[in-house]
Amino acid sequence: MAILRLEDGTLHTDIQDIAHELAPLNIQLNYWSVGNHPELQRLLAQDSLNDAEKDQVLKALDSYFEQLQQTAGYQSRDLIVLHPGVPNLNELLAKFEPIHTHADDEVRYIIDGEAVFGFVRPDGSQVELTVQPEEYINVPALTEHWFYLTPARRIKAIRYFINTEGWIPQYTGKNSKFKIQESFR
Repeated sequence: MAILRLEDGTLHTDIQDIAHELAPLNIQLNYWSVGNHPELQRLLAQDSLNDAEKDQVLKALDSYFEQLQQTAGYQSRDLIVLHPGVPNLNELLAKFEPIHTHADDEVRYIIDGEAVFGFVRPDGSQVELTVQPEEYINVPALTEHWFYLTPARRIKAIRYFINTEGWIPQYTGKNSKFKIQESFR
């Protein structure tokens, strides 16, 4: 279940309340089931996956990709698997912690683990959204945001792309009003 934290510490867990708070940013948040297929569940329980196993997971969940291809023109997808054993994990994540934008939408389907997306709203206020398994998020192009992992430091997420070149971070120079806890790194 997604958790939205406002600057004043208020927490929202009701999807309608979260949608209302994020409406000015046009962020889409949905629940997508991964299902109960035993082989898929076995793969999701593993820390790391080889390329063949990643492909197996992607194919098992391709009905969502097919929908995005038809409705929004998405062209490709991949599976990112992060956990404490990934070499240079801190360096990899560090580039997404500063506030940035992308030329293309940032679309993620979290299938295991969790992470935090922070957002700068049009009025300048900021919020942080913890996304968890079976949650789909679409952050529109040019939305000011940041990203980090929760203390468990693990996530499996399918990333959907219209154009992978549009996903390079463009830093805004603004600072988050939220402090990323050192234990998260």
